[in-house]
Amino acid sequence: MGLFGKTPKKDPKEQVREWSSGLRKEGRKLDRQIRTIKMEEAKVQRSIKDAAKKGQKDVCTILAKEIIQSRKAVNKLYSAKAQLNSVDMQMKNQLATLRLAGTLEKSTEVMSSMQNLIKVPEIQAVVMEMSKEMTKAGIIEEILEDTFESMDDQEELEDAAQNEVDKILFEVTNGALGEAGPVASGGLEPTKNTAEAISDDEEIDDMQSRLESLRSA
Repeated sequence: MGLFGKTPKKDPKEQVREWSSGLRKEGRKLDRQIRTIKMEEAKVQRSIKDAAKKGQKDVCTILAKEIIQSRKAVNKLYSAKAQLNSVDMQMKNQLATLRLAGTLEKSTEVMSSMQNLIKVPEIQAVVMEMSKEMTKAGIIEEILEDTFESMDDQEELEDAAQNEVDKILFEVTNGALGEAGPVASGGLEPTKNTAEAISDDEEIDDMQSRLESLRSA
């Protein structure tokens, strides 16, 4: 606490370094999210192969849509990671400017990146707080609250196109299903193992329960 109870103003160089460190930390958080999603996708791919062997078309389709969603989520996280790296680079430029001019400069690049990052649920709280500090420091203008929208609200992932589902099935089953297989033509022939499998209804319920647990994890 300073004189009359006021907190001393933070040194600009220290503030920029703190932002840069925070951005790198959030980038590592996104990396962990990406790894987690990819690991879950690998599990879903194995489930598709198992369901295909049992002739369970509905289960394969449900799981293929899950993979489509997970890949779109990963692409968004990669995009956010690129935005974080861009802001981090701009912070280094701010340090260079500070050494030469003695002041921090307003940056349209940082403003644009922060507006995009504030829509990413995984890092939204940290980015919102950081953007307020950058506004006070004069690097960006105030970001209006109507930009605080979830990326999931902007782009619905529930209704995957059938051709996307077919491509996933074709990829995961090495061409046995999907574009060149019976799913694309509207049917899936049961294999010899079907009689030994549990009922389709029970299998679908089990798969859906697993998918719900992945979403809530």
